[in-house]
Amino acid sequence: MEKEIAFYAGQQRIVFLHNGKMDPVRIEEYIARDGYAALAKAISTMTPQGVVKEIKDSGLRGRGGAGFPTGMKWDFCLREEGGEKYLICNADEGDPGAFMDRSLLEGSPHVILEGMAIAGYAIGANRGIIYVRAEYPLAVSNCTKALEQAAEAGFLGENILGTGFDFTIEIRKGAGAFVCGEETALIASLEGKRGMPRSRPPFPAKSGYKGKPTTINNVETLANVPAILLNGAQWYSSIGTEGSKGTKIFALAGKVNNNGLVEVPMGTTLRKIVFDIGGGIPGDKKFKAAQMGGPSGGCVPEEYLDIAIDYESVKEIGAIMGSGGLIVMDESTCMVDVARYFLEFTQEESCGKCVPCRVGTRQMVDILNRITEGKGEAADISRLEELAKTVKTGSLCGLGQTAPNPVLTTLRFFRDEYEAHIHQKTCPAKVCKGLIRYDIIEEKCKACGLCKKACPVNAISGERKVPHVISQEICITCGNCYDVCPFDAITIS
Repeated sequence: MEKEIAFYAGQQRIVFLHNGKMDPVRIEEYIARDGYAALAKAISTMTPQGVVKEIKDSGLRGRGGAGFPTGMKWDFCLREEGGEKYLICNADEGDPGAFMDRSLLEGSPHVILEGMAIAGYAIGANRGIIYVRAEYPLAVSNCTKALEQAAEAGFLGENILGTGFDFTIEIRKGAGAFVCGEETALIASLEGKRGMPRSRPPFPAKSGYKGKPTTINNVETLANVPAILLNGAQWYSSIGTEGSKGTKIFALAGKVNNNGLVEVPMGTTLRKIVFDIGGGIPGDKKFKAAQMGGPSGGCVPEEYLDIAIDYESVKEIGAIMGSGGLIVMDESTCMVDVARYFLEFTQEESCGKCVPCRVGTRQMVDILNRITEGKGEAADISRLEELAKTVKTGSLCGLGQTAPNPVLTTLRFFRDEYEAHIHQKTCPAKVCKGLIRYDIIEEKCKACGLCKKACPVNAISGERKVPHVISQEICITCGNCYDVCPFDAITIS
């Protein structure tokens, strides 16, 4: 049935295999679908080194952002001596519009628990922690029930399946700081400190939670693990591209007909995601760009619609894979305003610990605000580029290092829009309020009074049956009049 629907026909669901097909809080249904068979295989027939090798051979890379090889990360922690180690599941999903982790925790909590138990066995940890956003109450509830069921069934706790392997998991709720998606900031938050990153080394694999060796993987990464153990590394590595294996989940949103979570093989083109799966742009408008990788990602223009999306290709054009946010924009989008919007978000979420991020992003936001208000200067573009490079190279953590990406990519691919804002004092997309004006076309105006009623500042005057007029001195360019006029008598210029 799914294959008859275009939105699902182009997908390959490995991570989302069980979502919507079973009751997430009935362990019997998960077991009936080979649930916990991968864990049994790992702890009964494989050594920790063998599990690590299988993950290495699969080519699985971290799905939380930078794409670091998962098997290599596990191996670092496995090699550390000492009995006390920790496995942390990073469910602090902070990208606006991204809800992959939430959907998995709500719809397939047992998959995550099984992936964590396998990872714990592989690195030599006996304790796992799920660090989840407090804004995800259903995810917390379903995971809590799943934990109870798994422990009762003997898949978690002491002497799992009689193998002598002990592993317990607890849930810890975070307060929703974007910076806590960074590993060391997350650890600080777990320890009761302010969520701020620290310099590395030492890396968490050597000194992490409570100063002990710690491995941190995000939800989607761990959700891949049971399938790899069941089907084999060779099966998994046959999916995707040479350097990026498996599938990736994208949160498709914005100016696209079919919004939602999309799981496709690595290497799928942006065109296939937007037009074949997403159904194209509403109103047959022209595709302009896609913001890839969340607020710290970059804007990918139309000329790269046919690029194979993987970690390397995305990086080459100035974007990042990130957690998988994908926001589609059409011809009515102002790219300068887009850069301002995303940079304002990362600036507000900066922890303020390092100067380049704290001060540099603030200065960049101020410049972008001036440009969108029609107060830009000729030197602002070079100032933005200089600040962006300084913030990118000088910031302590990934938040600051990637924050300038929306500015750098829009300057690279849409510089003409910046120049129009600064030199012609116009917004080509007619979005920036400080650079547009509304006028009433006398010949089209029917003097119905709808625009006059909709104006919040009484900027429109005129009697019935007499064409109305907008006072430019009073108008705040809110656009209400344009939205309510049934005769297309109002223009934007």
